[in-house]
Amino acid sequence: MYVNQHRERKKSEMLDIKFVRENPDIVKENIKKKFQDQKLPLVDEVIGLDKENRETQQEADDLRASRNKLSKEIGALMAQGKKEEAEKVKAQVAANAERLAELEKKNNELKEKIQNIMYTIPQIIDPSVPIGKDDNENVEIEKFGDPVVPDFEIPYHTDIMESFGGIDLDSARRVAGNGFYYLVGDIARLHSAVISYARDFMIDRGFTYVVPPFMIHGNVVQGVMSFPEMEAMMYKIEGEDLYLIGTSEHSMIGRYIDQQIKEEELPLTLTSYSPCFRKEKGAHGLEERGVYRIHQFEKQEMVVICKPEESHMWYDKLWQNTVDLFRSLDIPVRTLECCSGDLADLKCKSCDVEAWSPRQKKYFEVGSCSNLGDAQARRLRIRIKGENGNYLAHTLNNTVVAPPRMLIAFLENNLQADGSVKIPEILRPYMGGKELLVPKK
Repeated sequence: MYVNQHRERKKSEMLDIKFVRENPDIVKENIKKKFQDQKLPLVDEVIGLDKENRETQQEADDLRASRNKLSKEIGALMAQGKKEEAEKVKAQVAANAERLAELEKKNNELKEKIQNIMYTIPQIIDPSVPIGKDDNENVEIEKFGDPVVPDFEIPYHTDIMESFGGIDLDSARRVAGNGFYYLVGDIARLHSAVISYARDFMIDRGFTYVVPPFMIHGNVVQGVMSFPEMEAMMYKIEGEDLYLIGTSEHSMIGRYIDQQIKEEELPLTLTSYSPCFRKEKGAHGLEERGVYRIHQFEKQEMVVICKPEESHMWYDKLWQNTVDLFRSLDIPVRTLECCSGDLADLKCKSCDVEAWSPRQKKYFEVGSCSNLGDAQARRLRIRIKGENGNYLAHTLNNTVVAPPRMLIAFLENNLQADGSVKIPEILRPYMGGKELLVPKK
């Protein structure tokens, strides 16, 4: 079983400048495993900058200590009436102050350079992650439910929606351009029903429901994701230090920036609703003409902040929650282990949950579960206050459901030969008791 695969793993190494300095070969090997060889020179560069920074810091510290000593000496000389000697020492203090100002400026510049490089060196991946260049080399782990291909043709998902008068893409293009949509009537209600059901599903599993801010400051963006992700995903509000979130994980983790969390309060298990806004740079292909890949959608998310030794256990719980939710709606799914080259730089381990598409006769991604280790906590300075001192938290996130992708899987798997769509019993309370959606066309 997939869960058992992770029980004997060692805790992932923490990636900070001290770790890089002491383990350059491990860091370089990790970069190679992620097929980012262009970053290899950065390791030696940042180690050199760190050495220079520590030397600069030491000289500055020595000058500060000397200043304190000389200040006492000046006081003693003045008390003894040795004014001329005291003035000479004052001149030395002034010269030292000038040098100290130079060192402090240099120190700040070096720290910024080091931080910028450290932000581009990827997190050490978990030992269990399969090595591969891209998502084509992700590894299927387990299937849940039996995929069914009915003996009638399954229309394209937007055609199914249009049969209920449930989607208007043409008007959306006129109003906002490609990548947007209007959902109408029963399809819009189904969309909201799925979100509401997912919310209650997670609350029943002990998660606290949160509606977070839908915009965040730039320093939070920098703390929760890598530069390539930010460039490909985030919309910036012109003239303001605000970005539209691509997922509620961003503002949920950002909530704890510069915070100390008491050890006894952990784990924090949260489920959040938000709209999500994404540029989706590079999106193309047949599936893009529908609502598979879009600029705006809504999502129910789960987020966990926990002790480092518990993050692997929570990782397995999180992806299982998504599997259980989809299976409760009788949608077949599978889990796919993301290979090293498909991991974003802050992730140490990730898996996708994919739903069965009877029309395509294959699975497609409907959610992603990630363990980021201490990467986000390090950037955002989220620490746990423990009995034996403070330490960095581990953060995890996972998709519960993200309509309208979820709607694609739902409609295809519940479509009947006459064009109607059956509503599973568990979802009927959210649909006003309806058992069946009947097409208008």
